[in-house]
Amino acid sequence: MDDILFLLSQTMIFAIPLLIVALGGLFSERSGVINIALEGIMVIGAFCGIFFIHFMQDSMNPQLCLIIAILIAGVAGMIFTLFHAIASIHLKADQTISGTALNIFAPAFCIFVARLIQQTQQVEFTDVFRIKEIPILSSIPIIGDILFKNTYITTFLGILILIISWFILYKTKFGLRLRSCGELPQAADSAGINVYKMRYAGTLISGFLAGIGGLVFVLPTSTNFNADVAGYGFLALAVLIFGQWKPWRIAGAAFFFGFMKTIASAYSGIDFFLSLGIPNYFYKITPYIATLLVLAFVSKNSAAPKAEGEPYDKGKR
Repeated sequence: MDDILFLLSQTMIFAIPLLIVALGGLFSERSGVINIALEGIMVIGAFCGIFFIHFMQDSMNPQLCLIIAILIAGVAGMIFTLFHAIASIHLKADQTISGTALNIFAPAFCIFVARLIQQTQQVEFTDVFRIKEIPILSSIPIIGDILFKNTYITTFLGILILIISWFILYKTKFGLRLRSCGELPQAADSAGINVYKMRYAGTLISGFLAGIGGLVFVLPTSTNFNADVAGYGFLALAVLIFGQWKPWRIAGAAFFFGFMKTIASAYSGIDFFLSLGIPNYFYKITPYIATLLVLAFVSKNSAAPKAEGEPYDKGKR
């Protein structure tokens, strides 16, 4: 039972960043813009957030420092995504090429800036943000061990973002207009909706969430940042597809892939897995095998937004 609770608690660490970044991709694609640049945006967001923590964590309350770093990561991701938005929406550039260019640029930019400022590309920090336990809530059977012991505020932030995202997309006028711009932009334009503005909004929200996701991924899994998020941006795209562009299904997909990543990372601490005698490289490739298998079976039944990535010219209906 202890091993199961350990796996589930560790799953939160890997699933929450996937959830946040995939929800970011959801906002962009629902507006009609493919955001392949999630990986690069995560790198930029993590870099800016970790750099702030690197310089300020000794002089601030740890949780306040983390909250400010999260906001900085989100804003940095939003600014970086603006380049993709301009290229895709106003300049009508190929969205896949634009996103790929940002993915290539982001790590190189972070390494250059880090070396320029501190003569080394690794940005180090001390993980003082783990909350050992939350009084009262940590005593709840099972749930207390999973959510309220040895946790981070980012776990609750991810759950909050999920609820807010669902509410915005399906319970507000903004969400209805955003989805209409992705489904049928010409019809939305004829109804008086500014398709350009809605697509900019969706893409910038995507960048904000992906930037936060980059920081949320790096924080509990390392004590330094080396311009790399281990392909999590691309895995988030798989989560988005597996979740069929719907918030709650995306959440389920994120926790599935998070569990696979947990097995790959924590198998050496689980007696059951060690007793199987399976080579360690098998566990390390498990998440990616699961990704291929799941997408192979799900892709035929997945319905992407109808006008996903469709260029839009005002006045042409």
